[in-house]
Amino acid sequence: MKSILAVLALSAASFGSLPVMADTAPAPPGTPPRCFFVQNFQNWKAPDNKTMYIRVGVNQYYRLDMAGSCDALTYPNSHLITQWRGAPTACDGVDWDLQVSQGIPAAPQSCIVKSQTPLTPAQAAAIPKKFKP
Repeated sequence: MKSILAVLALSAASFGSLPVMADTAPAPPGTPPRCFFVQNFQNWKAPDNKTMYIRVGVNQYYRLDMAGSCDALTYPNSHLITQWRGAPTACDGVDWDLQVSQGIPAAPQSCIVKSQTPLTPAQAAAIPKKFKP
């Protein structure tokens, strides 16, 4: 009897450790990744005060849409001040703590990122050259 209980307990423990499968279908091949590791963030450019394109690694591009106007994005010599908290990945606008600065003495402007959209290779190629990071 003890051996049967031991087998049942061992079986229950092993089933409890199986991964749970998501109910979503896998992304089609060629779909850009939704998330990226923040240490791979390379460069950025902004065509206007509500949009920013970023390059991650060598050839991944994302569009960041701001919740409101972020005028400092379009100023000459602006640079980003980003702070990452928690997970080492950025998957959506809530993962960004973004400020844009022109340096001293100007105070940095906080910019709220509404959304982060991965771009396909065709969409990245369509970014005008002067706005491609």
